[in-house]
Amino acid sequence: MESMIAIDTNIIVRLMTRDDEEQYQKSLKVFQNKNIFIADTVVLETEWILRFAYKFKTVEICQAFRKILGLPNVYLTNERLILQVIE
Repeated sequence: MESMIAIDTNIIVRLMTRDDEEQYQKSLKVFQNKNIFIADTVVLETEWILRFAYKFKTVEICQAFRKILGLPNVYLTNERLILQVIE
C-alpha cells in the first residue's frame, strides 16, 4: 500500500454505480492500491447523489457503504458515527 489519499464523492459514485466503465476501473484501482481517507462530508454528499440522481433505495446505499467503508484500507473522520448511521 502507498501513502493515504483523500478521495472525493466522484470516485465513490463511480465505484458504486459503474456508470462509466473507464472511470469505474480507475476508481477500483484507487481502492485496491491506496490507503483512503473519506471525509464525513463526502459520505453525506455521496448518499445524496445516489438517492436523488441515481434513485438508489436506502437499503442499497447502506449495503454499498458497508462494503466500501468496511475495507481495511479505508479511514473515516468519525468511523463509529458513520457506521452507526448506516446501520
